[in-house]
Amino acid sequence: MNLVTISITSLIMNKNTLWITQTAVLLALLIAVQAVTSGFGNTLLTGSLVNLLLIVSVILVGLPSGLTIALMSPFFAFMFGIGPKFWQIILCIAIGNATLVILWYLLRKSSSNQMIAFTISAVIAAAAKFLVLYGLVVKLVVPIVLGIPEPNASVVSAAFSFPQLFTALIGGAFALFILPLLAKALQREI
Repeated sequence: MNLVTISITSLIMNKNTLWITQTAVLLALLIAVQAVTSGFGNTLLTGSLVNLLLIVSVILVGLPSGLTIALMSPFFAFMFGIGPKFWQIILCIAIGNATLVILWYLLRKSSSNQMIAFTISAVIAAAAKFLVLYGLVVKLVVPIVLGIPEPNASVVSAAFSFPQLFTALIGGAFALFILPLLAKALQREI
């Protein structure tokens, strides 16, 4: 192996190590947030902070990191007793989280003004996550796949309607202010 090959291999390994480390730190932070806030019984707080961490991961570390955390988050929530006990709904939450992350990634540069681009990302991604969860959980999984009878169906469905929109919007609003500060502290372009 020549010196150029060794340098390129070293650079790739360093980038992979950095990605793994950053994703692991954000995942550990997500787990800590879920563990600490689960005792409060406040899904608005927990959901908002989780959405914030999903957004931070995709904007600061990249789409693979954001998707990794988005897909793992509902399984950790299940372990902490947050949310439903049905694996079908956990999968729907993972899909909703992935929707949020992908749209933030795609829309993050939708305007030359970063604050406008992030605001567009926050609103569209939150609305899309809400619609995905509402369609999957409320209209498909609860009534058809699980066949949960009333009034239990209404209780489960209520958790996956407007509260999901609110937590995604709140997480996005926090991200509008936190991302520039984190980027500056980490000396990173976003």
